Amino acid sequence: MTHNRLRDLLSVGLIDRLDARDRMLLERRALIMTSGDQLLPFDPRGWWYAVPAATYEGLFEALDLHDRFPITLWEGTDVEELPWREGALPVCITPELDGWRLIFGNLVDVIGYDWSDWMGAVERLSAHCGEAQMFYEDNAEGTDIWVVAEKGRIRRRYTAEDDPEWIGEPLPWEHLRIDDEYFDPDHDHAEPNEGTARAAYACARLSVDPTALGPATRVRGHGWLALSAPGIGHEDLNSLV
Repeated sequence: MTHNRLRDLLSVGLIDRLDARDRMLLERRALIMTSGDQLLPFDPRGWWYAVPAATYEGLFEALDLHDRFPITLWEGTDVEELPWREGALPVCITPELDGWRLIFGNLVDVIGYDWSDWMGAVERLSAHCGEAQMFYEDNAEGTDIWVVAEKGRIRRRYTAEDDPEWIGEPLPWEHLRIDDEYFDPDHDHAEPNEGTARAAYACARLSVDPTALGPATRVRGHGWLALSAPGIGHEDLNSLV
């Protein structure tokens, strides 16, 4: 099934009329196609969350996502181009990738624009899933963020726009600036917790770098497409209400 075929199924609302047996077949199809796909890097468009695969079921309640159905990873990579309805946008949850599930697509509309919305989402995800991470990159604006939260609280955060900021204790894999061989404590200044920067580096150390997927990446299960509003279904999602 191509991406266009998936879009057709969503538009006519076929997904909403499947019985239990049909849904089981749809899930089996997604599993078979995922296992046969050649795993390639993909771009989550600069903003994604990660949760442990073992506890990922909690993400649906944490982000208030509904009406999910199984898809392959590649069917979800263009989630922002899929049909949608105002107030019910699709979000993609990847298959298990090296023990993690990534969440991406339409997050600005689903989660919000404000800093408190972003941090609230990663805290809720960690409360429901035990741990959660957020990554955000906007090279045009010079924004770079990565966050680690556990059991509802932020443990470590790096934020950079004009002035970088580090919150929380450094993680074991971070290289602290004060430990750099060229750091001179008599002439250089660094915050005690100033460590490794850049979301592109941190995501690979913390969970999964989606831009570096390949044959060595362990894949299990299938992905999900879910909506940001309940009881709407998928029929005519590309029409506004």
